[in-house]
Amino acid sequence: MPAPDDDSRWIVHGRRPLYESEWIKLYKTDVELPDGQRFEHHTVWMPSAAMTATLNDDLTHVLLLWRHRFVPDLWNWELPGGLVDEGEDPAQTAAREIEEETGYRPRNVEHLVTFEPMIGMVSTPHHVFLARGAERIGEPTEKTEMQRMEWVPLAQIPALIAQGQVSNSGTLVALLHVLAISGPTAPHRS
Repeated sequence: MPAPDDDSRWIVHGRRPLYESEWIKLYKTDVELPDGQRFEHHTVWMPSAAMTATLNDDLTHVLLLWRHRFVPDLWNWELPGGLVDEGEDPAQTAAREIEEETGYRPRNVEHLVTFEPMIGMVSTPHHVFLARGAERIGEPTEKTEMQRMEWVPLAQIPALIAQGQVSNSGTLVALLHVLAISGPTAPHRS
């Protein structure tokens, strides 16, 4: 890993709130570039999120939700997931969201990666998990999260992505991670 270089670090001199709620905080942040330029930059804070690629017991299918997202006005396949409650561990959020949104209880939840989907202006860590196996415990308790859910064959995921049917950044990161790095044939980490 390259060592941090203070000669290329942006310096934050302060920030002032423009709008704050429990869902989003918008700031004007006073920053100085390495060449001495100084200006106010818009920055945003949003809560952390957790999502899980839940594989069936045979590790051949992933549980996906077909849902509408009103902001971009599109339908797409997504993984179960949601916002991390204050004081909640992201792994707890991941397991809770699977149960609430699908009615399945994961047999385990393994952290894969944490990423920032819009790192240039927004702080909103996304925690991605993998569950190998799940047990049906009832009906979903969150009835407005999706139109339908399906166990989709992993072999179909590249085509769904190529067709633009997976647009959510957390879902893309998780599915690509499963396909390329941590999938069914990868060793379990402890």
